[in-house]
Amino acid sequence: MTASETVSLRVIYMGTPAFAIPSLRMLARTTSLVAVVTQPDRPAGRGRKLTPPPAAVEARKLGLPVLQPESLRAAAVQADLAALRPDLLVTVAYGRIIPPAVLALPPRGAINLHPSLLPAYRGASPIQRAIADGAATTGITVMHLSNELDAGDIILQREVPIGPEETAGELESRLAEEGAALLAEAVQMIAQGRAPRRPQDHTRATYTKKLTKADGEIAWNRSAQEIVNQVRAMNPWPSAYTTWRGGPLKVWRARPGEGRGAPGEVLAADEQGIVASAGDGAVVLLEVQPEAGRRMSAGEFVRGHRIRPGERLGDALAATPPKMVE
Repeated sequence: MTASETVSLRVIYMGTPAFAIPSLRMLARTTSLVAVVTQPDRPAGRGRKLTPPPAAVEARKLGLPVLQPESLRAAAVQADLAALRPDLLVTVAYGRIIPPAVLALPPRGAINLHPSLLPAYRGASPIQRAIADGAATTGITVMHLSNELDAGDIILQREVPIGPEETAGELESRLAEEGAALLAEAVQMIAQGRAPRRPQDHTRATYTKKLTKADGEIAWNRSAQEIVNQVRAMNPWPSAYTTWRGGPLKVWRARPGEGRGAPGEVLAADEQGIVASAGDGAVVLLEVQPEAGRRMSAGEFVRGHRIRPGERLGDALAATPPKMVE
């Protein structure tokens, strides 16, 4: 289905972050989108001001009804959804498990867009995990929702390459657009009654967890490539970081380098970057951010802070960061 094609389906859409917006726009153009269900407003920023999620902001721009229930298990919420008489429920990064009573509402079922080639990388951080693992490809999957996390039968999948220097934020933006296009095809198949159900091989499933700030801490005894992949995977959130002279130092961009010393030891620092020894090889820090400062090139940081060879970044004995996949 292209952006100009429409289907006669009444759709309830559930999504929350920016990743959900391209799919929301596609459904608004091509279906009868009767409501957008998203998370409640949450405190954000230094002022902790109540802020609506990106999907809610976009839905209101499109003139769509927005529902922000605290729970989908409440009888009143389920009655409100039933009153909309949906044919199909579509979820994209909604952020909560959909209860069976809600899944049973639409006669055409419920489907979900997930940014991995399932059954690999089920769970909350598939994009970051693929980059952290150094994968050259990932993908997107449209599947039928089930009562188990990301375990439903597959409708469509598409493989997507990962650029060698691509960050999680950059890849997420590409997958959001690719996913909206694939979701459009799946919705068309459902409208025509020809959507397949290909069971996943659950024995091959891997699981990712929700990221925390601790996942960004660099352990300098890891290999240079693992650290570079971590920097890419944690950009933009929670961001990779180390410590320098007792304070935090965020690392936004890095590449493998040459040299060897104790883990975390600064081997060189000049306009080209800060070279720090890893457990295997070295890492060149290209863009950093000191505490209470702005993002800047490593060369600019060196000019302003006089970091010297022989200094140490982080704790040389730091353990490997918590696993993002089980």
